[in-house]
Amino acid sequence: MSTFQAPKGTYDLLPPRSASFLAVREAIAAPLRNSGYGYVETPGFENVELFSRGVGESTDIVSKEMYTLTTKGGDELALRPEGTASVLRAALQGNLHKLGGLPVKLWYSGSYYRYERAQKGRYRHFSQVGAEAIGGEDPALDAELIILADQAYRSLGLRNFRILLNSLGDKECRPVYREALQAFLRGLDLDAETVRRAEINPLRVLDDKRADVQAQLVGAPVLRDYLCDACKAYHEEVRALVTAAGVVFEDDEKLVRGLDYYTRTTFEFVHDGLGSQSAVGGGGRYDGLSEMIGGPALPSVGWALGVDRTVLALEAEGIELDIPASTTVFAVGLGEEARRALFDTVTQLRRAGIAADFSFGGKGLKGAMKDANRSGARFTVVAGDRDLAEGVVQLKDMESGDQTPVALADVVEAVRAKLA
Repeated sequence: MSTFQAPKGTYDLLPPRSASFLAVREAIAAPLRNSGYGYVETPGFENVELFSRGVGESTDIVSKEMYTLTTKGGDELALRPEGTASVLRAALQGNLHKLGGLPVKLWYSGSYYRYERAQKGRYRHFSQVGAEAIGGEDPALDAELIILADQAYRSLGLRNFRILLNSLGDKECRPVYREALQAFLRGLDLDAETVRRAEINPLRVLDDKRADVQAQLVGAPVLRDYLCDACKAYHEEVRALVTAAGVVFEDDEKLVRGLDYYTRTTFEFVHDGLGSQSAVGGGGRYDGLSEMIGGPALPSVGWALGVDRTVLALEAEGIELDIPASTTVFAVGLGEEARRALFDTVTQLRRAGIAADFSFGGKGLKGAMKDANRSGARFTVVAGDRDLAEGVVQLKDMESGDQTPVALADVVEAVRAKLA
C-alpha cells in the first residue's frame, strides 16, 4: 500500500462509484443548460476578503472553516468554501453585467473546501453544482431556480426530499426584526461565542443546531411578522409560481441558511434519510452581495446542490442509476499480427463514435475474455492469426452469446448495424 493516503475528511472518487457522481452532476446541470444558463469556472482559491465580506465574518465558514494561505508575495488567499461569491466576482471582473440582457445566468460545477469535523455527509472537500441568476429582481427567477432543482432531483428518481421556503426580508424591514430578535436573545442564557454572534448577525443564532439553544428560542420573534408589504408581496408571488408548477414545498419560518448575504427568498432541500446532515442543497436571493464586494447594485438569486449528499440520498432510497457501460466493443487479438490488426480496428471504432477497448498485456483468450466481461461491453471482437489469414474476425454478442464471422474491413459497419 502507498505511504500516502487522502487527507482526513476528504475522499477519492474511483470507478465504479465515480460514475454515479458524474451522472448526478450531469442530471443537475441538464435542466440548467436547457434554461439559458451558461457554464462558468473559477479558480480553486480566491482573495480571503472576498469571502469575509460576502459570506460574513460572523459565519462559521469564515471564522472557523476556511483554509487560508499566504503566498510568497504576501497575498492572503483562501480555498473557496462556497461558489456564489467566486462566480459573482468572475461575472463582475468579466463585465458580463455590461453586455446587456440581464440577468446573467450561469451554472458551475466544482470542489469546495471547509475545515469541519469529518463525518458521513460532511467532508472537508466536497463537490457542488450551482446556478446563479445575476442582475434580476424578479420572483419568477427565484421560482425558476427552485423548480429546476426539483426537476433535477426528480430526474434522478429521488422522491423523499423536501423543499423548505422562507423570506428573510430586505434592508427596509429586516433591521426592525433584527432589533426585536436581539432584544429577545439578550434575555437568554447563551455562551459567549453565541452572544457575540447575536450582536453581529442575530439571525444566525436561529440556525444554531444545538438542542439547548433551540429550546431557548421558543417564543422568539418571527420574521414573517416584520416583513414589509413589498417583501410580503414578493414572497407570495414566489410561492404562487412554485405552486402553479406543481412543486410542493414547506414554509419554514426559522430557515435562515448559513451565509450572511441572503435577502428575501431563502430555500433549502433536505432529505430525511441522511440523519443529521439532511441538507442536500439550498440557496436564495442575495440582492446586496455585489455591492458588498465592490460592484454595482445587482440583485441576484442562486443555489448550490451537493453532489456528495445527493449520491448519499440516492443510496438511502435504494436508487441505482441506469449508467450505461463505458465500453461497447472489446477487442481480443491472439497473436502479434491479430493484435496489430484489432488495435487498428479499435481506433476506427472510436473514430466512428463507438466506445471501444482493447485487451492489453498479451493475455490469453481466457484472461482476455474475463476483461471483456468486466468491461460490460455489449460485443467482443476476437481474432487469431488464422482468422486474420482469412480476413475475418469473430463478432460475439455478449448478451445472447451469438457469434458470427465478419470481414475485418466491415467491423465498424457490422457493429453499427447491430446497435441500430
